[in-house]
Amino acid sequence: MSKKISERPMTGGRPRPENLAVLLRDVFALLNDRVLVRLAERGHGVVRPVHSAVFEHLDDEGTTVSVLAERANMTKQAMAELVAHLEAHGYLTREPDPADRRAKLVRPTARGREVVGIAQQLVPELEAWVAGIVGTDRAAALRADLRTLRAALKPSEAPRPAPPP
Repeated sequence: MSKKISERPMTGGRPRPENLAVLLRDVFALLNDRVLVRLAERGHGVVRPVHSAVFEHLDDEGTTVSVLAERANMTKQAMAELVAHLEAHGYLTREPDPADRRAKLVRPTARGREVVGIAQQLVPELEAWVAGIVGTDRAAALRADLRTLRAALKPSEAPRPAPPP
């Protein structure tokens, strides 16, 4: 199941240059693939990269599809399809929301909690691997830099410098 990042698209007869966003996405995809391999080894081969949009944003006590979609920055319809797929495979349930009778809460089943647990157990291993490649200090600096960029790019009411074009 190992994922290969495909060659860059061609622009003007040359491979399109890599940019920071592409590099970040590629590294994320490759790290995520390690999690998916581990999940498949433990009997969760039906879980695909796109399903992380559900598991990453799901509260233990349940979350509505609308909130999941907002957190994942995707349409409610697309999120509902992901939830339906995972529900059909026994990873999630939809139950009435006690706070709003019209809404349903998406909750992880024991199988869904197992997927989250496996992914969370793998995080220290992946972070240690990164530190082994770039060094502990640079890994810590990378984490700090990514947090700084995330904070600067998050929408907020406080004015901030615009990112470059």
